[in-house]
Amino acid sequence: ISTFFSQLPDPAIEDQGKDYIRPILNKYAALCVRCPGYGTRTNTVVLIDSKGCVTFTERNMINADVNQWKTSTYEFKLHS
Repeated sequence: ISTFFSQLPDPAIEDQGKDYIRPILNKYAALCVRCPGYGTRTNTVVLIDSKGCVTFTERNMINADVNQWKTSTYEFKLHS
């Protein structure tokens, strides 16, 4: 088994289908995906400073409308 894994990554395998799959991966790996029937509906950011203060902000799409978003922010301190 270790011999098998020592052969990876195999460039020949990685190159197979790259012309087909690369555009699909780029489309769905975007920061904000917009495709028919599929896309980003929530964004979340968690910030933690050196003193343990946390800011949790989340943005949610309302009614599957890309022009309507609700943003919620919560702040709290981590216990040590």
